[in-house]
Amino acid sequence: MTHAEAVVGIKKWGNNLGVRLPGNVAKAAQLRAEQMVRVTVSDEGITITPVENQALTLEQRLALFDPARHGGEAMVVAPLGAENG
Repeated sequence: MTHAEAVVGIKKWGNNLGVRLPGNVAKAAQLRAEQMVRVTVSDEGITITPVENQALTLEQRLALFDPARHGGEAMVVAPLGAENG
């Protein structure tokens, strides 16, 4: 990996804090936009590690489901056929 370093500021982003990675740092770390990363805090500092694209399990997908964001019901059409019983 190519060495790259930058001093950047921490910015408020909604209720969170955000750090923008300069292009040369992102390129040296082989990071790209929309990529998932794991942020780990330890006594040595903060580490950002790329996460390989992994298929989510059904349990993980259900844990991410937010009815307020996704419109409530998973099936938004009226029942069809003998579904009414």
